[in-house]
Amino acid sequence: MLKNIKMIRLGLLCSLLLASLHGFSQKDTTITVKVLGGLQFDLPRFAVQPNTRLTIILDNHDDMAHNMVVTKPNARLKVVEEALKLGDKGASMDYVPNSSLIIANTKIVEPGRMDTITFLLGKEGIYPYVCTYPGHGFVMYGAIYATTKALPPLEKDMNVPDAQRQKTAPVVSHEGHHMEMPSPHPFALKYPLLYRTFMPDCGPAAIVVGLTATESYCFDAGKCYLRYAWSGGFVDNSEQWKGNGSKLTKVVGEIYWRDSTTFPFRVGNAKTIPQVDFKGYKLTKRLPTFKYTLDKVAVTETIRLSSDGKSLIRDFTFKNNKQTLYFLVNTDDGIVYQSKQGKFNKGTLRIPANVQRLSISMKK
Repeated sequence: MLKNIKMIRLGLLCSLLLASLHGFSQKDTTITVKVLGGLQFDLPRFAVQPNTRLTIILDNHDDMAHNMVVTKPNARLKVVEEALKLGDKGASMDYVPNSSLIIANTKIVEPGRMDTITFLLGKEGIYPYVCTYPGHGFVMYGAIYATTKALPPLEKDMNVPDAQRQKTAPVVSHEGHHMEMPSPHPFALKYPLLYRTFMPDCGPAAIVVGLTATESYCFDAGKCYLRYAWSGGFVDNSEQWKGNGSKLTKVVGEIYWRDSTTFPFRVGNAKTIPQVDFKGYKLTKRLPTFKYTLDKVAVTETIRLSSDGKSLIRDFTFKNNKQTLYFLVNTDDGIVYQSKQGKFNKGTLRIPANVQRLSISMKK
């Protein structure tokens, strides 16, 4: 009997030793992450050991709502894109898409409130966390390092926002975990630059793009067309951040063109406005290509500057365009419109069926 007890104890000891050697021992860790003003978490990154059962308390000290979504490695931007596609359903889903790339998420946390999530962080890796509230996901994020190794220097860490990376602050120790205090600025400007925000004279699904430091435009993703363009700068979001969504982002510069057609495309005839459906966008070297449908016609649109910087170029592709398309402009708005695929006749460009590509230049 005594011999059997010794054998059992020896077996348990060996099992524990093997589990320790292979990294299977589980640890419990609790981290509080505060939300500060200016679209930033107070911790741009922190480290825990692999195989940690991690509890994160999201404490919202901002004056607008936020959430936190923890994703699998290298999945942050994909999840942000999926969240943007939720459209009108987003609020009821806490702006969290149904995605296998998500490990855990809080609910939308209102100002002055907290929410808690607990999950198992498994093998070694870098696990992003991000706010997927519309307009926040491209600048409001951080990284959980599941590792026993030293973290890279903050100024070289591409897994944290630009502002935190460009302004290193003293390291703060918290129960053996590595953390850094953030920069007060939400992001550093690097062009082309895209932002989801609330803009004047546009629907709630505005996308603003800074092509350069002086040339920008506003695209209405809800109605799928270019609203206006301006010169002189990009945007000022400070009032919108402070206003809990009730304030609008300001245009920095002077608007030189506005669309006055109600909607520029027509399908089949030049009078009927088609049904539109936004399908998202993809980034190529930071420049967005918008995807949407006109009735059953699939369209992509990329807006860029001409090589001399004097014109906006709108590049379109079409699929399933079995009817004639029409593109309408206002000939009295001070813009010169041209297309290699045809000529404008009294402000209307006729696009034959099955044409796959179209470019329209807009010269100031």
